[in-house]
Amino acid sequence: MWIRILVALSFAGAVSAAAELEFSHQLHLGKVGLQCNVCHASVAGSDAATDNNLPQAQLCLVCHNGETAPKVDVAPLEDRTPAPRSFSFSHQQHLELGNVAAKLAEAIDNGAYLGPVPDIRAQLDAEGACVGCHRGMEQSTAVDASVDLPHMADCLVCHDQIDNPFTCETCHAPDFPIKPENHTREFIDAHSTGVLTAEQKLTCQPCHGRNFRCMGCH
Repeated sequence: MWIRILVALSFAGAVSAAAELEFSHQLHLGKVGLQCNVCHASVAGSDAATDNNLPQAQLCLVCHNGETAPKVDVAPLEDRTPAPRSFSFSHQQHLELGNVAAKLAEAIDNGAYLGPVPDIRAQLDAEGACVGCHRGMEQSTAVDASVDLPHMADCLVCHDQIDNPFTCETCHAPDFPIKPENHTREFIDAHSTGVLTAEQKLTCQPCHGRNFRCMGCH
């Protein structure tokens, strides 16, 4: 049975407010030496995808007081609200598993990873409970959802029971649109005629798995 988890197709919208912030993880993690849970302390008890686990403005002002560190505009932190999410996810549950990076690395190494493999393998050798899903943060100089957050294929390394569209609602809210924009009638008519390249077909795997069934869509 699937644990109700995040499916990352909707991640970019989920952090739209955070993406407006100017922030360097490289500076705060690599040079200052902070740990993830200093700023994101609430994740340990977070069991909903809609939880706001970004740091509170007052926490930033502890250092950014004009003396220890330069003053910063914390208004974006105070004004943001969690974006709508299409999925269920529990940080608390996943943190209890420890670092899942080794599991992702194994899937990449043995070819079980679904879809195109992003350039993340070297980053999966790092230690820490957060780095399996949030890779390369010590090198990140800007907030970028496409880099900072996990992909759907990461989730499917463990949650691998794929029977599209019947299993979609295991993770996704039933009233939330998740079908890609390119899945038009023209696409449906052409996708099985050989016009898609092998590389394009790889992008189908995170939703459809490797064993496509015609009845899954028709």
